[in-house]
Amino acid sequence: MQTHTVRVLRSSEASSREQQLAWKIAEVATDSVEVEAEVVDMIVNRVIDNAAVAAASLTRRPVSAARAQAVDHPYAPGATVFGLAPERRSSPEWAAWANGVAVRELDYHDTFLAAEYSHPGDNIPPVVAVAQHAAGRLGLSGREVVRAIATGYEIQIDLARAISLHAHKIDHVAHLGPSVAAALGTLLALPTETVFHAIGQALHTTTATRQSRKGEISSWKAFAPAFAGKLAIEAVDRAIRGENSPSPIYEGEDGVIAWLLDGPEAGYEVSLPGPGEPKRAILDSFTKEHSAEYQAQAWIDLAIRLGRQHPELRDPSNVASVLLRTSNHTHVVIGSGANDPQKYSPEASRETLDHSVPYIFAVALQDGGWDHVTSYAPQRAARPDTVALWRKVATAEDAEWTRRYHSLDPKEQAFGGSVEITLADGSRIVDEIAVADAHPLGARPFRRPDYVRKFRTLAADALEPDEIERFLATAERLPDLTAEELGGLTITAREGYLDAVPLPRGLF
Repeated sequence: MQTHTVRVLRSSEASSREQQLAWKIAEVATDSVEVEAEVVDMIVNRVIDNAAVAAASLTRRPVSAARAQAVDHPYAPGATVFGLAPERRSSPEWAAWANGVAVRELDYHDTFLAAEYSHPGDNIPPVVAVAQHAAGRLGLSGREVVRAIATGYEIQIDLARAISLHAHKIDHVAHLGPSVAAALGTLLALPTETVFHAIGQALHTTTATRQSRKGEISSWKAFAPAFAGKLAIEAVDRAIRGENSPSPIYEGEDGVIAWLLDGPEAGYEVSLPGPGEPKRAILDSFTKEHSAEYQAQAWIDLAIRLGRQHPELRDPSNVASVLLRTSNHTHVVIGSGANDPQKYSPEASRETLDHSVPYIFAVALQDGGWDHVTSYAPQRAARPDTVALWRKVATAEDAEWTRRYHSLDPKEQAFGGSVEITLADGSRIVDEIAVADAHPLGARPFRRPDYVRKFRTLAADALEPDEIERFLATAERLPDLTAEELGGLTITAREGYLDAVPLPRGLF
């Protein structure tokens, strides 16, 4: 890896494009290095993972709304839309929008956490949509799709390692816009200068505040990454047509670093692959076994274990208090440190509940499991014994767990914490967990059979058995797919399944 010092440049300072971070990212995107077998295998896993969570979300309202917008933008050759027959094509940016919302809605696909956090699987829908649209004209194959996805993961993860957005209340999709633009540069074999301008435009248009993840969290949480992917496709289209971008976008006196991040005196050290160096960042990311914010994954596993070992904890009358000592990020984003009363409200939205670790810990402790539907049902959240236990759960920052959360050593990095449960009789139960069971260093790391099982489970209601098998067979052949076969990277709902959610009408 090559480390690049990125700082704010005064307008009077001489600076070439080649010195700018956007250009360095573009150089990574246009490096024709091949993808290692281990990375190819993980990319296939994540394509399956995305389709799994998309299948489970097809009838949810935000997904139906996004699908309706895609349907209202038909195009040939175009791209496929999750849930619809493969011959029903939409304009690629709208297909990426609909599919991105389907993937993100349940908060159930992969994650990477460092200085910033991210869901790098959000790169996949726009890459596949553009590949399907351009395959015939450019002769694209599964090989190009794999290379593009490797780039998207690499850039988003490398940016997330180095540059914190949430510290300045900027939403994490500001790293996704540039990563998708870079991925599409790889996919389409664009010149470095074209990719540079696409990255600048994508970053400029995808910076937004974190209010979408604060207070009463709305459906925009699912729309935000899809919107970034859509804008990145449009940025690439403009750049191909010869349009340029604000420059320097990161380093300028009025740029992102100076006014949205650490300020005019700030500097960052961003490490990117050097020329000819393989893109391996996807191997440092991890998927979710449970449908909840990633920082809650380990707490779900610990709560399930404690509930089985100590079933008396499920009765709130036996519990005086529950204290989760954890990282600052977990405490202030999904814990009581957020100071959001909605995180303790039985009337809170699903989006809010999946960002409430007190709620999640209480339900997992009582139920001995976690379900992407029933664990969030209004009647489940309103159950009196759950509300009583839930309101006894609090979080506190612990300096050591914060340090481990930000550690760059994968063997030391941790996303859990320790729990101290004080019982009504004054006795205590203390335990801890560093990473989720499904984490690469967890008790049961996810492998291909786990991804396949997750897909079969989540797709069982939405897809016919033959469609489940067809998609799995197609996805597992991803590197070898021909241009004509790329259209098979979609899922078609069983007949009548989508009738329960008529497509809402809008402007189009």
